[in-house]
Amino acid sequence: RANAHVTFPARVQLIAAMNPCRCGHLGDAALACSRAPRCAADYQAKVSGPLLDRIDLHIEVQAVSAADLVLPPPSEGSAEVAGRVAAARAVQRTRYADHAARTNADADGALLDAVATPDAAGCTLLAQASEAMRLSARGYTRILRVARTIADLAGAETVGRIHVAEALSYRRQAPRN
Repeated sequence: RANAHVTFPARVQLIAAMNPCRCGHLGDAALACSRAPRCAADYQAKVSGPLLDRIDLHIEVQAVSAADLVLPPPSEGSAEVAGRVAAARAVQRTRYADHAARTNADADGALLDAVATPDAAGCTLLAQASEAMRLSARGYTRILRVARTIADLAGAETVGRIHVAEALSYRRQAPRN
């Protein structure tokens, strides 16, 4: 039926991974891809732009070598990270106590503007990046949500330029023609 609204019983979090190219060896000097960089461009072009626009965080991860496996553990362990995440979630729970939103991911419209509008330097950076990266309205909104979450993880009251910059660093840029 036209204009029907359906609410599903679950919230979905998509976590995906893909190789940089068809053979998976792009950037590896020992196993160099013979078709680079065209192989990577062709392979990555198979994922549609609108789908990529809906993914908030894009992170490139280098292959782990055997030598990396014997390195000492990172200075911040899983328990410390979990503590910071729990604290950020508590801040969001308090922030949205009087609203339908529960987290930054749920905030929209005027509410998102009220809680996630960056400082002047952050606004300038976001405006410049929006133009340079050709962000859609959806992409712009997602940057605000991610920047607000980064600020929460840092314990910051307001979203600053540094939070916007980090959020932008996680955004995949559209291919240039």
